[in-house]
Amino acid sequence: MHPPDLRGLAGNLASLPRIPRDDDGPVFSEPWQATAFALAVRLSAEGHFTWKEWAATLAEELKVAAEHDEPDDGSRYYHYWLAALERLVVTKGLSDLPTLLARKEAWADAYRHTPHGKPVELENDSGAG
Repeated sequence: MHPPDLRGLAGNLASLPRIPRDDDGPVFSEPWQATAFALAVRLSAEGHFTWKEWAATLAEELKVAAEHDEPDDGSRYYHYWLAALERLVVTKGLSDLPTLLARKEAWADAYRHTPHGKPVELENDSGAG
């Protein structure tokens, strides 16, 4: 699975540490990975943080993982990507940690209560997106 449009990102992608990719660009094994990727690209494009800030934050997350002897086989790359994204979103005041945690739990609860084969739906009861 590839993101929909990577025009103009080639130089930025090259600055990212160890991004899973093929000849066409980044690759994703699950839809949430593509969503997290696209969200980081969009927030940077909108000026919420620079791509340099993004790459540095992601590199810090990967460094911490290495210091904790987590495997470096690429299987958890987008978990670190998501952790970096959450960190920047909180640091830049786009959201706060309690809101992020509540939203994660709401998604987990919706997932647990969705019958197999049905799409997971999350009601937008708080206006958080």
